[in-house]
Amino acid sequence: MVSDNNMRRVHVWITGRVQGVFFRANTRNEAVKLDLKGWVKNLPDERVEALFEGDDKATNHMLRFCRRGPFGSKVDDVEIVEEKYKGEFESFEIRY
Repeated sequence: MVSDNNMRRVHVWITGRVQGVFFRANTRNEAVKLDLKGWVKNLPDERVEALFEGDDKATNHMLRFCRRGPFGSKVDDVEIVEEKYKGEFESFEIRY
């Protein structure tokens, strides 16, 4: 088991051509592979918002994914806010 010392909570907002390109589905698939918990959703201003909880290595990998995005996307910016780890999620979901 991973100790809480190695766990992170990262809140991100992704700007660019990130809606209509399966960004949420690909983010969820990647997060599940990495055993990350949290959620991803589209915002009305055409950004994607996500919250990831998991170990340091997995969250770093996920942030790299968010910076490049899936095929068909064009990421212009990723705003990242580190938050206090809470361990409040059981899974990773797409929110609507």
